[in-house]
Amino acid sequence: MSDTSDPPSPPPLTAKSWFDMGGDAAGPVLPSEHDFALWEKRVDALVILCQGKGLFSVDGLRRALEDMGPEAFESLSYYERWVMALRRNLVEAGAVTPAEIAARIEEIRARGETYGTVTGGD
Repeated sequence: MSDTSDPPSPPPLTAKSWFDMGGDAAGPVLPSEHDFALWEKRVDALVILCQGKGLFSVDGLRRALEDMGPEAFESLSYYERWVMALRRNLVEAGAVTPAEIAARIEEIRARGETYGTVTGGD
């Protein structure tokens, strides 16, 4: 027996999505410069490299950012959101699996909190 009911109607094209702030109050813009952390520079470079390899486009990055939902978008920093979007795009492209990412994270955690910290030299 087939379902003869009509599919749900899509939202009107004039409806704003949660990430569309056009015309909304957004608070003051702080024009101060800041240094990027090394991990932020690495994320930026990784996104550019992956796009250059054709694993995803800037549109794919944006789609993943917009699909996060408002809670994640508001609670994560700019580059934390990029990490999440990068992960999603790489999984969707078949470049890595969630299991491979989880295994790598555990491998890095096992190094300990001080891994990579420069000590000594006194």
